Amino acid sequence: MQYPNGTNGNGNHPQPFRPAQHTQQQLITAILDGAYPPGSPLPAERRLAELFGVTRPTIREALQRLASEGWVTIRHGKATEVNNFWETGGLGLLGTLARYGGQLPDRLVVHLLEFRVIMLPPVARRAAAEHSADIQAYLARRHDLDDMAEAYTAYDWDLQVLLARRSGNPLFPMILNDFKTVFHTMGQFYFTHSAGRNASAAYYGALERAIGDSGETVESVVKMAMETGITIWRQINSATKENTDGAMERLGG
Repeated sequence: MQYPNGTNGNGNHPQPFRPAQHTQQQLITAILDGAYPPGSPLPAERRLAELFGVTRPTIREALQRLASEGWVTIRHGKATEVNNFWETGGLGLLGTLARYGGQLPDRLVVHLLEFRVIMLPPVARRAAAEHSADIQAYLARRHDLDDMAEAYTAYDWDLQVLLARRSGNPLFPMILNDFKTVFHTMGQFYFTHSAGRNASAAYYGALERAIGDSGETVESVVKMAMETGITIWRQINSATKENTDGAMERLGG
């Protein structure tokens, strides 16, 4: 996922990578985009060096980094093989992706949002049943929320953390913690657009009203908000891509 204006998703220009880091980023993006699918061999070091325009020692270092994080298996005397990380990898790999700022693949972002649709509604229901006062007190703070991407990103993340921690199951916040950096990268982009902020503001109000109703209502409100978020994300991302493609065509013309 490319962010507009060459930023890293929070409005700042990313720090330059060392050659091995940059090559690692390009390899991960190629793996996730399907150029090197799980189970397939990577090209030889010499060929990779030609493809990415770097030296073989740089390729070797990048591959060692990938191997240490579980992306590939280096087999001496044989081709390096891409691991089936979708089945064997852990959520810790998301931290690697988040370090690359705007390079999060589109389909992975949607997968994460779909996972949130499954996870967060029942978590919110459990939290509201036992700690409604804490949640309502936090939601009341939405009236002082600045209409800025940074403010909404922080507020929305802290709400999810609060729900997870008040759910009574310690595994929920542990799982959520793995998404922190990724969420902040995504949130800075999502909440830059008024559609994202407006939808979330409506969600916070609906959730505050639902807290005093029933568990089913809370779960329904959260699920609907998460599904709406996916729709808005796709619309924003599609519009951004069209604008970027249009700009590139004008430059080419």
